[in-house]
Amino acid sequence: MNKAELVEAIANAAGLSKSQADTALNATIGAIKAELGKGGSVSLIGFGSFSVGKRGARTGRNPATGATIKIAARKVAKFSAGADLKAVVNGDKKSAAKKAAPKKAAPKKVAAKKKK
Repeated sequence: MNKAELVEAIANAAGLSKSQADTALNATIGAIKAELGKGGSVSLIGFGSFSVGKRGARTGRNPATGATIKIAARKVAKFSAGADLKAVVNGDKKSAAKKAAPKKAAPKKVAAKKKK
């Protein structure tokens, strides 16, 4: 699925126009990028978490020449899938099903006392 197909799926599921769905998707991605750019994390319950990790400096090898090169330390974006996403990917229908919130019991009607 590419971005255009994702926008169309969002538009159909949410009853939005494609331009509204595209705007919403871009705003979501922008908000995630902004938070990660500040070094923060974004948790989407049931889907997963985006965070910033650190990769230390190391030595590598140029495959063309075989020369040793230094690779600088850097920050990387990480994604960790949530339990519901893992269940869907693994085909576990029981775990993937949304757990319905327990229904609250209807308030009991109190019979009005008849005055004598």
